[in-house]
Amino acid sequence: MSVLIIVVHPDPDSFTHRIADRIVTTLQEQDRAVVWVDLYAAGFSAAMSPAEIAAYQSENPVLDPLVMDQISHISSCETLVFVYPTWWSGLPAVLKGWLDRVMVPGVAFRFNEQGKVRPALTHVKRIVGVSTYETRWLSTKTVNDNGRRKLLRAMRLSTGLTTRAGWLSLHDVNVKTPEQCARFLERVERLAARL
Repeated sequence: MSVLIIVVHPDPDSFTHRIADRIVTTLQEQDRAVVWVDLYAAGFSAAMSPAEIAAYQSENPVLDPLVMDQISHISSCETLVFVYPTWWSGLPAVLKGWLDRVMVPGVAFRFNEQGKVRPALTHVKRIVGVSTYETRWLSTKTVNDNGRRKLLRAMRLSTGLTTRAGWLSLHDVNVKTPEQCARFLERVERLAARL
């Protein structure tokens, strides 16, 4: 079973990257096929160009070769893992842009004969998110944890409602001790071992 890991943080020495490293290492120790995509390192643009917006509902909605690479990754994975920091109660802009530019008609969804939207990523059997938060849990809950809702609910409209979903969060990340961060990485490792 192949696993696609989307990691989102501009600093390669960030705790977000340490989390993603732990997931990759754990999966590789199990001889799992893993594809790691670092959206910042890849230079992925968050913004849809005017040409992409015009092409969105055409027969060929993908114009950027980098977006086509992402589509090839998502088209062959069975597990999707998103690792990112929650900023301003939501997804980092580049991850939201990844969803906008990669989850296009014909890739994430298609229309049936009656014109109803149907999921196109039914080969994806599991979606997992791991996010850090600078806020407390109650603050995150108050604003509905928009990133989590997008990835675990909205994405399942493209994969099918039977897709298993999981979430791991670390709140108040900026005030965590090294020991608390190490314990969280142990939880990440246990999660990765069950993917």
